[in-house]
Amino acid sequence: MKALVHTKPYTLEYCDLPAPEVGDDDVLVRVQACGICGSDVQGFTGKTGRRIPPVVMGHEAAGVVEAVGGSVAGVAPGDRVCFDSTVYCNRCPACRQGLYNRCVRREVLGVSVPQFRRQGAMAEFVAVPHWIVARLPDEMSFVEAALLEPASIGLHAANRAAIEQGSTVVVIGTGTIGLFVLQAARLRGAGTVIACDVNDFRLELAKAVGADVGLNPNEINLADEVLRRTYGQGSAVTFEVVGYAETFRQAIALTRTGGTVVAVGNLAHQADFSLQELVSRELTLTGSYASAGEFRLCIDLIASGKIKIAPLVSEVLPLQNGPEAFERLLRGQEKLLKIVLEPQEV
Repeated sequence: MKALVHTKPYTLEYCDLPAPEVGDDDVLVRVQACGICGSDVQGFTGKTGRRIPPVVMGHEAAGVVEAVGGSVAGVAPGDRVCFDSTVYCNRCPACRQGLYNRCVRREVLGVSVPQFRRQGAMAEFVAVPHWIVARLPDEMSFVEAALLEPASIGLHAANRAAIEQGSTVVVIGTGTIGLFVLQAARLRGAGTVIACDVNDFRLELAKAVGADVGLNPNEINLADEVLRRTYGQGSAVTFEVVGYAETFRQAIALTRTGGTVVAVGNLAHQADFSLQELVSRELTLTGSYASAGEFRLCIDLIASGKIKIAPLVSEVLPLQNGPEAFERLLRGQEKLLKIVLEPQEV
């Protein structure tokens, strides 16, 4: 099969690899579309330690079932499917509670670390356990389905906070995940959604998918503006979807007394903040990691149009154009958000 292989920092090679073996519990999927995640782009640099070469990246994908293992029921060759990015064991206490992102044996498609190496979906074929697979409605395109995974992360993040009906929510960071977080927050009942980013193109996308206003902290005092718009109180819930220490501190400053900060981004390993502020204002801090099966819920939300996909897809390219696509996303000089790659049959 053809695959896009990360062979060393800043290097991707379009080459031939053996097709994956199909285990007894596995579903072999012929990949039809695979999105490039921001974590893939950062991993491409070799600086994150999460894409140790050689590895086939890619965890936002959908396709057609090619073959199934002997123990697989519920899906069959020819079915149109998507799958979770988290490969969980389906047996541990966390899995039995439906907390799949907390699985003690979890692996992530397209990720290579010292503990595991799991080949991803930037290839003609990928093999995944049947319990992370879901069938797609006929009306959903494979490009739309490739964004089910980031949509599920946004929905999971929104579910990590108690969002009161009509309350004000702030989302810091309007990359793909942030844009799904703000849509999910609206579905949870947020009355006003304020999007914050230093990229004006992404702020326009935020408004296109439901944000009431977009604020650029390079142009205004963010804390003052949020306070002005919330009558001096601050946001009820703030989602930090960047992962820098400074934006995390901003999230705390923007949140009202008794409010909640949900940490979704994690680019920085550490972030200093005022313990006094946390204690005296009785803030709730919570983390949100990946998703816990919400991608199945997102199928209906996307199919019904309640979650918007089209504004987020910048380009759809053949898989062999992957190296150039990664370089363009890394440079960040164009108005690009999500590039989806399509493996071509040979």
